[in-house]
Parts: sequence; structure tokens; C-alpha cells
Amino acid sequence: MSHAHEHVSNTKRIWMVFALLSVVTIVEVFLGIIRPDFLFMTNFLSMNLLNWIFIILTLYKAYYIVWAFMHMEGEKSSLRWSVVGSVIFLVVYLLFILLVEADYVFEVFKNSTIKWNF
Repeated sequence: MSHAHEHVSNTKRIWMVFALLSVVTIVEVFLGIIRPDFLFMTNFLSMNLLNWIFIILTLYKAYYIVWAFMHMEGEKSSLRWSVVGSVIFLVVYLLFILLVEADYVFEVFKNSTIKWNF
């Protein structure tokens, strides 16, 4: 019994994934170096817009890595959403908890008699 499988080269796909992730990373590094005032000084939901952009770009890179390297594009949509949806929910939940608690601790130190000692 012989099973003949045709080898398909993924070189073009690998370079495309590399290029896309490189561009997103270069944008993140560029924004981190120049830190534009209109993004850094503008607050949205208790955090500046620059941090929101970093979070969104990092989540995009994580999603695309899962999509490309875990071969999720070939799976059924129910499996894709069960994997990606649970991760998105957990990351958003963690961000919410961290931002709410950090804002509370900041307000306690800012508005009370407790002084910053660190």
C-alpha cells in the first residue's frame, strides 16, 4: 500500500506571516520610541490611548500567531471560536480587573493621608 502525498511549499505563507508580524512589531516599537503626545496624554477608560494601542496590537499578534502557526484557519468555526473566544474573554477580564484595581489603589494613595513610600 502506497500513500502518495503531494508536498505543498509554504514558503510564501511563512514570509507573509513574518512580514505582517514584523510590521506590527515595528509599529509598536516606533510608537514606543516616539511616544506621540496626542496618544500619550489622551485618556480613555483610565488609561492613555497609547497603552490601548499596544494592548490591541499585541492581542492582534497573538491571535494571528494562533491562526497561522496552530493552523486554526483550516478548522471549523466552532473550534476556532472555542479556542480564541475563551482566550479573548480571559485577557479582557484580566485587563478589566487590573485596570480597576490599579485605579482604585492610585486613588487611595492620591486622596488619602497614606503617603507613597516606594
